[in-house]
Amino acid sequence: MFPISPFIKRNSRKVVLLASILLSPVSLLAADGTAPMIGPVRIEFIIFGLILLGVALFHKHTFWVAVTGLTVLLIFKLAFVHGFDLSHHLFGTTPMADQLMDKSLRQGEWGIILNLLGLLLGFAILSKIFEDSGVPDILPRFLPDDWKGPFLLLIFVFILSSFLDNIAAALIGGAIAIVVFKNRVHIGYIAALVAASNAGGSGSVVGDTTTTMMWIDGVGAFNVLHAYVAAGAALLFFSWFAAHQQDKYQPIQKEATPDARIDWLKILNVALILLGAIVSNILYDMPALGVWAAILIGWIWRPVPWREVPGAIKGTIFLLCLVTCASLMPVEELPNASVGTAFALGVLSSVFDNIPLTKLCLDQGYYDWGMLAYTVGFGGSMIWFGSSAGVAITNKFPDARDVFAWVRNGWHIAAAYVIGFLALYLLLGWEPADNKEHKIKDRPVPVSSVNIGKRSLVGQPSVSYYSIPESIKP
Repeated sequence: MFPISPFIKRNSRKVVLLASILLSPVSLLAADGTAPMIGPVRIEFIIFGLILLGVALFHKHTFWVAVTGLTVLLIFKLAFVHGFDLSHHLFGTTPMADQLMDKSLRQGEWGIILNLLGLLLGFAILSKIFEDSGVPDILPRFLPDDWKGPFLLLIFVFILSSFLDNIAAALIGGAIAIVVFKNRVHIGYIAALVAASNAGGSGSVVGDTTTTMMWIDGVGAFNVLHAYVAAGAALLFFSWFAAHQQDKYQPIQKEATPDARIDWLKILNVALILLGAIVSNILYDMPALGVWAAILIGWIWRPVPWREVPGAIKGTIFLLCLVTCASLMPVEELPNASVGTAFALGVLSSVFDNIPLTKLCLDQGYYDWGMLAYTVGFGGSMIWFGSSAGVAITNKFPDARDVFAWVRNGWHIAAAYVIGFLALYLLLGWEPADNKEHKIKDRPVPVSSVNIGKRSLVGQPSVSYYSIPESIKP
């Protein structure tokens, strides 16, 4: 575990100073207790921006920045925001018994927080089981000795993430990298592992939390599949540069470990955990439940590496604090659905949790869901705390928590984001599709010329300017 009291004693002045900085916007409150805007910006956003700045500047103390920031934000919301109810925000108004029995009645943030908690800790255990299974030790027999070895590893992570959670894919890739690169992994390559896992899940409704949310909300599985056009273009670009970075920094191990043997019971444990995540995600929208059920079942024939849990707790709490802070932001609506909005949301997701952003987009409707799945899914790769996969993998590689080092060494991720986006838009265009609440044929406003699509998916009506009645054409 981590020593809380000794840290506070050694850094009490820093904690107080950080809290004072985060609370400084409160001094701008009006006398009547309202929370005024500074220009177009609410004070909550200023506090959140200061939290993100603190994470970027104090990468060795990100845990305490996040915990202090959430505490300050909660104090502000409870004290100064009229009508804010923390219990309703976390648990909704429906009785918990009903929410547990019927997933469609689930409300509040508790489900997301509990699921992330279970996944991050559970997949930390999975990663260690896989690392000790012997598979990473024999992989040098099959991977090329030059830059093509790390390149193929990124392709493997991409494919794995298409049907597994992106956290699991990133951690399995990280476990392999630790062995085959002799524990010397370049930060640019770490960023690429995260990007490959996020890209791989972007076109699959079981590959990422955001695409699963879209599926549950009535978006067809084929209406996110074309995200792979963008993801594939991005993958080829950043993988080439990241593979050369890693090969120059530490070449791949040329020969397999002589006495390497595969522990098939540990492989069975890994398979059970992954299968549990998929089944529980489909049936109950809670993959963490299946992960932990499988871990306990596998305990029967192989010991569980519980020692991995304490090492993952700080990173897990850090992410949960940021996710909770993001959920507390007064984001009630977004700009109209468009190509520009989708691109901007991807950039925003590098610092702002993509789960509440996706929820807002589903409420708003009329998005090209494949393009949105790519932007909010892959966009979080540009900064290490922009996705849960990034937070999980930095538990193995703490030096990667330096935001400036991540951006400097992983510059190819941001470039790949733009390249993938342009590839998708230029090849297939922008075509909004239905979801549960919003049907394209019932759209109350005319479709602007920028929204004209270049494809017609099976089961999805094609919308064009010429199909709009003359009476409502602009």
